[in-house]
Order: sequence, then structure tokens, then C-alpha cells
Amino acid sequence: MKVLKYITVLIITIVLLFSTSIVKAATSDDPQSGGGATSDTTIGTIISGADDFLNMGDSNVLPEDNIQEMSNIIYNTLLIIGIIIAVIVGLFLGIQFVTGSVEQKSKITESLIAYIVGCVVIFGAFGIWKLVVTVLQS
Repeated sequence: MKVLKYITVLIITIVLLFSTSIVKAATSDDPQSGGGATSDTTIGTIISGADDFLNMGDSNVLPEDNIQEMSNIIYNTLLIIGIIIAVIVGLFLGIQFVTGSVEQKSKITESLIAYIVGCVVIFGAFGIWKLVVTVLQS
């Protein structure tokens, strides 16, 4: 049970670390510039910058085979990691269930329900991912 708590805390910490964003805004001390905007920020420069960005994206199109190969690698890697974690947690809960007392068995039964729901969610997500990739390929 402690291992499950440690894994949960680790996952939450990783999500929090990688979900922060840094915003850098251009500022100007000139009161005539509109208080915070630079003098060259106009609708025209914003639109031309957006057009340049779109044109740059048109020239850097990834080949479809590379996207499919990368998707397959990510899918298979995450699926293997999910299976390994599910098996380890399942073995851990099973050993505790077999060797535990009656009170521990009732607590482990509650954990088993959460374990089964988690497995359904994880492997259901992989099934949906594979279905979407297959439909989009055809």
C-alpha cells in the first residue's frame, strides 16, 4: 500500500513540475507606448508574424511514416510500462491478500476495486488510442 502511495505522489509531483508555464511579456517604460506594449507591436506586425509562423509550418511537414512510427513506439513503450506496473501492483496486492488477516483482507479488497478500475481505465485508454490511430489511417 505504501508503494502505491509513493507512486501516486511521484506521478503528481512530475505532473506539477511539467505543467508550469513561463510567460515573458515585453514591457516599456514609455507612457506614450500604451503602458506595457512595445512600440513595434501593431496589428500588422502580429498578423505578419502569424503568417510567417504558418508558412514555416508548411515547409516543415513531417512524413506520415515518421508520425506513424513514432506513435507506435510511444504506444508500445507506454503499454509495456502499464502492463509491468499492473502486474507488480497485482502481485503485491495478491500476496498481501493471501498472507493477511481478516481485517487486512477487507482493506485489500477495497484496494483491489481501485486496482481493477485503474486497469480498465489504463488499458481502455490504450484501446481507444489504437482505435483512433487505425481509423485515422484508413
